[in-house]
Amino acid sequence: MGVLSADAPQWLLGSFVRSCRGAGATVDDDSVRATGSELIERWQEPHRHFHNLRHLAAVLHRVDELAHETHEPELVRLAAWYHGAVFDADRKVAYATRGGEQTTLSADLARTQLVALGVPQAAADRVGELVDNLARHKPLPNDFDSAVLNDADLGMLAAEPQRYKAYVAEVRAEYAHIPLPDYLDARIKVITKLLARPRLYSSPLGHAWEDSARQNLDAELHRLAKERRRLAEQVPSGPATH
Repeated sequence: MGVLSADAPQWLLGSFVRSCRGAGATVDDDSVRATGSELIERWQEPHRHFHNLRHLAAVLHRVDELAHETHEPELVRLAAWYHGAVFDADRKVAYATRGGEQTTLSADLARTQLVALGVPQAAADRVGELVDNLARHKPLPNDFDSAVLNDADLGMLAAEPQRYKAYVAEVRAEYAHIPLPDYLDARIKVITKLLARPRLYSSPLGHAWEDSARQNLDAELHRLAKERRRLAEQVPSGPATH
């Protein structure tokens, strides 16, 4: 680890270094770059189809869009770097709740690595707290930094329809090992819970994404329910009893 992939945008590593410096890192730049390169490798693991480097870059861009609403923007950016650093798509039961993003393990990784870079413990703990709170995508009460990170992570839901369609296919590819009926049931559960919320986005600027996201989710839920009914109709009936 530690070698930047040729597939990674060149700005990414510099962004990580700047955020670490802004958070108080004291080690030399080479050490910070080595940690950033290791994180980039994590985001490029072959089993990632959506939760990959493109997603990380998109979340970082959305944090930048909302950054003036944050109190500690560099800590929010670092939380974006770590929020899916540990990812495991193999656990079926995880998908219905938070997908493959292992937020607690990612938060622990953030605390360990950032402290090793000389970031003060309190700042590293704050990054870990922001990461861990994404498990349910419900921002901490009255916490603008948590709201911005949550909104940036959910920003894909408001994508234009063709990109949203690609996102849906990428998520399914990550969980291709899960039987289709189980996947459909889990995805329907996730979307139903999201749509039941009074608001998907908590930051003032994030509110502008609300209508587009709900339209995308409504359309996907309709398609999923239709496919689930089609699968149920294909199940052969059991043997007749006399």
